[in-house]
Amino acid sequence: MKKIYVGVFSLLLFVFIAGCSRNTETQLRISNKHAEKVNVKIQTEKGVKFAINDVEPGETSDYQTINEGNITATAVIQNESISFLAAKHAHYTIFISADKPPLLHLDQ
Repeated sequence: MKKIYVGVFSLLLFVFIAGCSRNTETQLRISNKHAEKVNVKIQTEKGVKFAINDVEPGETSDYQTINEGNITATAVIQNESISFLAAKHAHYTIFISADKPPLLHLDQ
């Protein structure tokens, strides 16, 4: 009987840890396919502004937590921008293309 309690407790602990490890916040990252280092300015509809800077060619930045709602991202390279509606608990990647001028593409 003691082994059953230990097994059930272990299973519950595993499920709890696995459930807590998922990040459910809305997040954004930058993937740079361009030949130069890029900086991207992010602005939310609530007025929060920040930048994801120095994303090297071929690299992808870490996820940054953002508020849900309208998001505008502007690549400093050619002052190209993209706007989208960020949903709750979603993860987004903005791709900076290798095109001339570089284009921004959004992937959810």
